[in-house]
Amino acid sequence: MDLKNLISLYTYERNHEPNSIDQLLDFCQQIYIRGEIDIYQYRIFFQHLHNDGAISCHEQIT
Repeated sequence: MDLKNLISLYTYERNHEPNSIDQLLDFCQQIYIRGEIDIYQYRIFFQHLHNDGAISCHEQIT
């Protein structure tokens, strides 16, 4: 799965495109927890999205 497929899956499941890169990161975490992607793919997505400025809703901002 690549980033375009991740966005397509998000759009399919949520019936709208992600409003922010943060939403895409949170969705990536959800599909990892559901077992739909493995840890390797999750880390690739996480690194890419985080490098682009995504912040997970699970990260505490101080």
